[in-house]
Amino acid sequence: MHLLARLPRCLSVILLLVGLGLPGAWLAAEPAPASPEAAQQQWLAEHRQLQVGVVLQAPYAQFERRRREQQLSGAHVELMEALAASLGVSLNWHSYPDPAALEAALQRGEIELAPGLQQTPGGLRLWRYSDPYLRIPHLIVGERSGAAAVRLDRLSLREPVAVRDGSGVQRFLRSSHANLELRAASSERQALRQVLAGEASYAVLDEAQYGRLALEAEFAGLQVLGDVGYPLLLRIAVRRDLAELAGLVDQALRNLPAAQLEALQQRWLRAAVPGLGESAGFWRSLALLLTLLLLALLGAAWWLREQHSELERRLLAAREDLQRREASEQKLRLTQFSIDHSTVGILWVNWDSHVHYANRAAEQLLGYAAGALVERPLRDVEPQLDMDRWLGLWKRARAAGEAALGFETRCRRADGSWLPTDVSISFLRFGDTEYLVVYLTDVTERRRARAALEESEARLKGIAGNVPGLLFRLERAAPGAEVQLSFIGEGSAGLVGYPAATLLEPGRGIRSLVHPDERDGYWRKQQAALDGDSDWHWQGRLLTRDGTPIWVDIKATARRLEAGRVVWDGMVWDISEIKQTELALAESRAQLRELAAHLESVREEEKAHIAREVHDELGQMLTVLKLELSMCQLAHGELDADLRERLQHMSKLLAQLFQVVRDVATALRPPILDAGIASAIEWQARRFEQRTQIPCLVEVPEQLPPLGDARATGLFRVLQEALTNIMRHAQAHSVEVKLSREADELQLSISDDGVGFDPQRTRTGSFGLVGMRERVAMFGGSLRLDSTPGQGTTLYVRVPLDAQAEETA
Repeated sequence: MHLLARLPRCLSVILLLVGLGLPGAWLAAEPAPASPEAAQQQWLAEHRQLQVGVVLQAPYAQFERRRREQQLSGAHVELMEALAASLGVSLNWHSYPDPAALEAALQRGEIELAPGLQQTPGGLRLWRYSDPYLRIPHLIVGERSGAAAVRLDRLSLREPVAVRDGSGVQRFLRSSHANLELRAASSERQALRQVLAGEASYAVLDEAQYGRLALEAEFAGLQVLGDVGYPLLLRIAVRRDLAELAGLVDQALRNLPAAQLEALQQRWLRAAVPGLGESAGFWRSLALLLTLLLLALLGAAWWLREQHSELERRLLAAREDLQRREASEQKLRLTQFSIDHSTVGILWVNWDSHVHYANRAAEQLLGYAAGALVERPLRDVEPQLDMDRWLGLWKRARAAGEAALGFETRCRRADGSWLPTDVSISFLRFGDTEYLVVYLTDVTERRRARAALEESEARLKGIAGNVPGLLFRLERAAPGAEVQLSFIGEGSAGLVGYPAATLLEPGRGIRSLVHPDERDGYWRKQQAALDGDSDWHWQGRLLTRDGTPIWVDIKATARRLEAGRVVWDGMVWDISEIKQTELALAESRAQLRELAAHLESVREEEKAHIAREVHDELGQMLTVLKLELSMCQLAHGELDADLRERLQHMSKLLAQLFQVVRDVATALRPPILDAGIASAIEWQARRFEQRTQIPCLVEVPEQLPPLGDARATGLFRVLQEALTNIMRHAQAHSVEVKLSREADELQLSISDDGVGFDPQRTRTGSFGLVGMRERVAMFGGSLRLDSTPGQGTTLYVRVPLDAQAEETA
């Protein structure tokens, strides 16, 4: 039944193509010129093997295992092998999973032709298509219910139709049958399963896929109920640049026998539709008669359906053309609206400098009414634009093509006033007519901003030039970029003798002026500020142009701007006089400290000398006097009671004098110092306890390094002064004295639990703490005082132990 139906179908398609006047050869956007037969044969002789690409889809092309090897088979494979045999060439097959991969292979030049493609507007840019060699109808498939043929235009929304999503027949049904409820399916198999599951009443798929799926037991209960009138027209596509091969393939297709194509379609693509139920004998004859009648009716119905389908195709084409025109008109209206409402004035000007079109922005900028600018020459707007100058601009713009010519000028408005304008000119060819498109932009505000900026820059330069120093700016455009010196004030000439332009040269800058002895410190501080985007301060010496060193103070403040940009604004001050004063003051202080140390040393030596004199000379004299007095007591004491009493009184006075001499000698220089600083500290603490009855805890190490006499005396005097202050002011209940060694230093700490005080608010005229600090500084040591009101006081004294800190006698 289907074999007989297929033949009139093919014949009708051919007659329809001839009646419509469609070309019988290749359909392309631009027909290629016919090549002579000799050129085709020569090309064929040079190319004995063709590269064929095919999309793997059963039953068109698939791999089958034959003799332990996988080979391609299918309708397209068989067709191409027949064509290759007629042309006398061999085929090299390339298989791809989908049409997109096939097209990518074509663009890479891997294939030359491909069978089984449908002609599309996009494909015409890549392929040359042959006449269709197979016409595969799309069938309406439903369950076996004995129902008559189904027509899509009579279906209701309650009878959904399943169709593969994204297919051409889905787009066709959506555009031509608005009455249908389409159910999208991922594949033809899924569409048939929707019918079996009751999710759809019918499924639409092409005859080849149905013929393949109808052999499966799952779909045995389905049958063909009609044709949608939208066939698949399969063609052979040849690479666009191979015109000779396209002609050879087209000729080979025409030479292929129709019986061979019919057999190919019958073997691979014919739907295996089961016939009506037949029985033996009588029923077989009756079925044959009914079949013939049904074939006649189907032929008439098919012809009517083809007519209906053709009308539907024409209607669809007309609808698409109408939609394209509406879309184009919409785009044109949007473009016109955008041009009319643009903030930039736009003029289309003819070669004779007359305005052909002006948008609303141009009319408003120039003060003209709507349409008043049309046909006016441009010299009414720009009086200096005479014909010679206009023709020169015309030639330059035409030679530049799409590149625009730009300049600034003044345009005269309709009221005679002048408008500062930025003009940009581009060449435009529209059809057979040429124009210059003139874009006008009001730059009044830009000129005002530029004038304000120039005035601001001039003011800044004036300020920078009169500042008694050197202003500069460092900039870093982005994170990780190199820092550049972008500005130096003109004060550089007065400060270092170099003009700003010289210091801005590559490799110069302020770094090049730094004194060689101080470059390391300068670069280290500057690099730390640049790495941390922080402020920068440095004092040191710069060399002027004549080589004179000057002391400068450099301060730069960092500012972070948008997009990671960082700038450092700074100033260089000449502090040579201040630095000389500081150096002189430091030298004077050093001399005063040396003098104080010398005086202290002399005083201690004098005290020691006086103590020795008192102890030795006066002590000896008092001892002799005591012996003489004792002898007098022994010789004359018993003779006179009054004399004996006087001698006893003189003996008591002499004993008291002995004690006074010992106290004076000890106060001048305690003899315990000769036993070491540790023993002296313990002795002084015990004396403090005896005098004040305040417990004093002493902690000294057993082994101490050698300590010079002057340094030991200094530490002892500090301890004496500290204990005296505690006795007078601290109101303490306990005192702790600790002597320890830390690295190369000796530390003495004196703590009390008294009332404490604020170290920042010392009494005027009190020199006790100042004297202690100066005494320690003479030995290269340091003194620190920690005290809080109500929480006691702790005094820390550190003295270096190295030989360089030792004080020589």
